[in-house]
Amino acid sequence: MSRRVALSLTAGVVVLGGAGAFALAYAGDQPPALAHSTARYTAPDGDRDGSLSFSTEVTASGGVKSVKVLAYPAQSALAEKAPTAEEMAAEEPAICMVVDTDTARCTYTVRVTAAEAASSPQGSWHVAVLATAADGSTTLDTRAAGFTLRTR
Repeated sequence: MSRRVALSLTAGVVVLGGAGAFALAYAGDQPPALAHSTARYTAPDGDRDGSLSFSTEVTASGGVKSVKVLAYPAQSALAEKAPTAEEMAAEEPAICMVVDTDTARCTYTVRVTAAEAASSPQGSWHVAVLATAADGSTTLDTRAAGFTLRTR
């Protein structure tokens, strides 16, 4: 191997190594990412309660600290202005199971009685999610998933 080729190869390795280190440092500064978010509403039936279940996968460099969830009607004052991160911080938490050091699968399930379903606005609903990483960075998705609330 000629000296010029060896120097070019070495320079290339240094550049690629530096780019990799930059990419890792940059990835550490990323807020949590949500993926595969789904919501499922099951209406109450007879004397059996219904439920709302939401699940998402959260990836955050260094781990996931918390995930807060809020369901709200698409035709409401909250939908017009969208919930803020400050408002979401007070909402109910999802239960998260660690998949690996950076990823957690989180679920939120709530029971829905026939009376609650009957008194709630029928039609489209949105699910908002506030994910907080271990380093304190946050991601707010005010329309992470949706569902339709209908009584039977």
